[in-house]
Amino acid sequence: MRTATVTRNTLETQITVSLNLDGTGVGRFETGVPFLDHMMDQIARHGLIDLDVQAVGDLHIDAHHTVEDIGITLGQAFAKAIGDKKGIRRYGHAYVPLDEALSRVVIDLSGRPGLVYNVDYTRASIGQFDVDLFSEFFHGFVNHSMSTLHIDNLRGHNSHHQAETIFKAFGRALRMACERDERMAGITPSTKGTLSA
Repeated sequence: MRTATVTRNTLETQITVSLNLDGTGVGRFETGVPFLDHMMDQIARHGLIDLDVQAVGDLHIDAHHTVEDIGITLGQAFAKAIGDKKGIRRYGHAYVPLDEALSRVVIDLSGRPGLVYNVDYTRASIGQFDVDLFSEFFHGFVNHSMSTLHIDNLRGHNSHHQAETIFKAFGRALRMACERDERMAGITPSTKGTLSA
């Protein structure tokens, strides 16, 4: 089983992420940021990743440190769980609609961090959640999972729908990239022979 648990403690946040890349989509989230919990549940369910995220952060200031650091810790746990990447598909992509909204997410478990993020939210906040923090979450993830991620919200005028399609598509793209490819068993999916930086 491709599993990992990572704990990250700073003066701003204390976070533990446990995941199983070969799970059934069970999620457990206690972060103090309800809308982020809802979005991470999309990753778990659509990625078929068992995901447990426990976080205590300086929410009396705002949610920035908590959201960013959860992205960092999730990226660290993912990198630990995926291992040497031999025998996986490496690339994943998904288009996901929700009513009027449509998003596309493409990921490469390349060993090189990079984020292209094209999302114009129609509102600055969803409830109490600042939508700018989503890019911080994904930056944290790519920098510590060592992956390249392209996120495009192609259309949508309901910001909740925009966000939800992004996270559902992210989960599905991640699932595809992590899947074992029987024809690549024991082989690193790269002409370089490695998927590190």
